[in-house]
Amino acid sequence: MPIPPDAFSSIEEALNRLATESVLAMAGRDEGMVPSYSLLGDLAGLCAADAKVCGPIAALQCRLEKCLDKAAPFTGELLSNLRGLSTWLLGVLADIRAGVPARSYASMAEAPGDEAAPAEVAKPPAPVEAGSPADVVMTLTLQGNLELLGEFYGESVEHLQQIEAALLALEQAPGNPEALNSIFRSFHTIKGNAGFLGLVPMHTLAHEVESLLDLARNGKLALTSAIITEILRSRDALQGLTTQVGSSIETGRQPTEIIPVGRIILAVRRLAGAQPAAPAPAPSAPAAPVPAPAVKLQAPQAPAHEEAHGQAASAPAQGNNATVRVNTDKLDSLMDVVGELVIVQSQLLETARSHAEASQLQRNVAQLSRITKELQHTAMSLRMIPIKPTFQKMERLARDLARDFGKKVHFETSGEETELDRTVVEEIADPLVHMVRNALDHGLEGTEERARIGKPETGSLRLKAYHQGSNLVIELQDDGRGIDPDRILRKAVEKGLVAPNASLVREQILDLIFAPGFSTAEKVTSVSGRGVGMDVVKRNIEKLRGKIEITSEVGRGSTFKVKLPLTMAIIDGLIVRVGDDRFILPSTSVQMALKPSRESISTIHGKGEVLDLRGKLVPIHRLHRRFGIEGRSESPWDGILVIMEVSGKVSALLVDEMVSKQEVVIKNLGGFMQGLPGIAGGAILGDGNIALILDPGTLLSAA
Repeated sequence: MPIPPDAFSSIEEALNRLATESVLAMAGRDEGMVPSYSLLGDLAGLCAADAKVCGPIAALQCRLEKCLDKAAPFTGELLSNLRGLSTWLLGVLADIRAGVPARSYASMAEAPGDEAAPAEVAKPPAPVEAGSPADVVMTLTLQGNLELLGEFYGESVEHLQQIEAALLALEQAPGNPEALNSIFRSFHTIKGNAGFLGLVPMHTLAHEVESLLDLARNGKLALTSAIITEILRSRDALQGLTTQVGSSIETGRQPTEIIPVGRIILAVRRLAGAQPAAPAPAPSAPAAPVPAPAVKLQAPQAPAHEEAHGQAASAPAQGNNATVRVNTDKLDSLMDVVGELVIVQSQLLETARSHAEASQLQRNVAQLSRITKELQHTAMSLRMIPIKPTFQKMERLARDLARDFGKKVHFETSGEETELDRTVVEEIADPLVHMVRNALDHGLEGTEERARIGKPETGSLRLKAYHQGSNLVIELQDDGRGIDPDRILRKAVEKGLVAPNASLVREQILDLIFAPGFSTAEKVTSVSGRGVGMDVVKRNIEKLRGKIEITSEVGRGSTFKVKLPLTMAIIDGLIVRVGDDRFILPSTSVQMALKPSRESISTIHGKGEVLDLRGKLVPIHRLHRRFGIEGRSESPWDGILVIMEVSGKVSALLVDEMVSKQEVVIKNLGGFMQGLPGIAGGAILGDGNIALILDPGTLLSAA
């Protein structure tokens, strides 16, 4: 029975990773043996439909298993077989696609001293984790325990973030005892709490990893890259199980999917020296519903034989920075109420100004204004969270991709404690993923190429965040090959994105990489090259009222700079008047405002009315025509032109009058008016009237 075509992409991805492991592996050392063993198991399962293909995979997996059991390193012949198997499997896939008989594989000779592989090994093996008591659908006792499970979920998310950060730090500095102890404490806490709640897969896996880490803490085991990789895989499995807990709390339904941990447990045990870990104490069923603790979930009393480990994982001393978890809905509600208070305060201020003789009223309103502003900033700060977890995910992504590509990368972050609105943090993660992928795949050269051109073998990738005025700036910088403007322009002309005789400046050419479907990749990989991604990056960033800029030098590297507002709840706006209506323009899009002379305005055939702005022709758009309202200024020289920049394009917007500049609370206009071109929301002004907040991007594109 042939391998199904829908498995090809998964097989190719596993083969790419296996090829990388085999290239990095060295004879006489065991680094890469556990991942290779695991990947061969995955390939055996994917190719199980074809026994002739699955047989050689299973045989080689059996040999690796023997080496692992004996704690033996790679031999030269074993590495040669591993690499040859990868090449053969790629050829098999090519044969199947071409509709010709799949090429055969010569039987693998046994290494000296190895026992002959039993004949039945050629059959597809049963999954390693088959029958493992840990590979079950996790069962939660939801009734009466929702608050307890909620505390467990929140605490586990924090511990898993700490584990990932500490593991990445430990890989850079293997002798860091604080990082190792932090990882141990987190796994110990998850194990204890999961056991108390009867979460079998989580409890069992965490116990095995805890035992492995205990060997490292006591100096009986050196933490290698292979061990750290397996602990990261364990952490990812726990993350998936934790997500199931969160989903069950939200929906009130039990999980239905098995997240397999048996294979990981086996790999962890082998890494611990082929010694069976002490059996995990059976998790007790949750007790009768009990009220949730006020702040922290405590693990039950540890058994006597674990007393030393409970001491090691004791909670740190309470400092002055005690925290309490609050539902985000409550924070949103608080922000809404504060927004209403700001509106009432501005209305009172208008009233006080109209009563010049009421000095006492004015003093009281001034005091109210100070308190309101302080309360507003405090409420905003409650929505602010550090960007550190997002940066940590990018560091992990860079590590995994570097291993897949066979590249050496030094990933460096700074400013990860910088805070911004939680909505912005959630939305910026996806664009950053695309940017890091492109930097590693296209930006950084391979190890051999870097050595050939005189660069250090290890590439550099820097991710940093910092405040700039009322914005947050995120920079991703690499020291790779840079972006070649000539190549970009040629590709754009080939794809019909640019006319052959077009005259573009460097910035405009670099902006072409954000065009939908644009890619300069020579081949499509599992990571990039299909022309999707960078257009999504720009669209998502502009949705956050931000913008992205590129600087690049061929042969030296590239820098992507993303500018974002600190919060999505309040906007720094420029209030303008058109006729009897007022509108709010985001200050981030406004360059300047001017009253033009009659001589600076002209009409050009095919472009319409334009403004001569320091020798550059800027198109003019009339706001009153866009919304079908009556304006007082029909001629540009009778009104005010607001110069705006959106996506690198500069335009002039004609309005009657500049009113003021102030912070306003953004209000949703409801489903009926959702998605209107040119409109981002509304705001209530000090006099109680509503002003529309304009979206310059869709406003000017529609015009």
